[in-house]
Amino acid sequence: MPQHKPAAAISSTPLAFTASDPLLASFPPVVARDTHTLILGSLPGAASLAKRQYYGHPRNAFWPLVGDALGVDLAGMDYAARLPVLLAHGIGLWDVIATARRLGSLDSAIRDHVHNDLLDLLDKLPHLHTIGFNGGTAAKIGMKALGERAGDYRIVMLPSSSPAYATLGYAEKLASWLALTREGGNINGDG
Repeated sequence: MPQHKPAAAISSTPLAFTASDPLLASFPPVVARDTHTLILGSLPGAASLAKRQYYGHPRNAFWPLVGDALGVDLAGMDYAARLPVLLAHGIGLWDVIATARRLGSLDSAIRDHVHNDLLDLLDKLPHLHTIGFNGGTAAKIGMKALGERAGDYRIVMLPSSSPAYATLGYAEKLASWLALTREGGNINGDG
């Protein structure tokens, strides 16, 4: 009679990140000298990295939210046409994280991050007056990186446009994102 080896036990311990996990990198900033509003995300997700496009996941609400805030159908445009339209409206894009390790696309899985040099970018944008953080992770890391310089700008905490952040519906998210096109104080959203 053949001898059967017992099956290996399945561990309930999460997988550990190792130095061999891929190091992910953000995209270059999309800005112009006359950029007055900068939207900062955390780190592009897997779909965005694969497409080499900011907010490339088809269910990410970023392009509809910004488009509705501006009154422009950004979601209906090809990606290559969206960026010049954003710049023409004085809006720039970047991410607070330069490099990190992450399995999947969730911000909660980000490990070993190095932030982008936000202060250097701010020095190159003389007309910048508003910084919007797309989600809580971007805000936490970005505000730490800005330090005292955050007080020089109108800071808008935006609810995440990610499909993973489903706590708020589109209309509720849009109400916060409209703050990007209004003058005023801080607008706080969760995400």
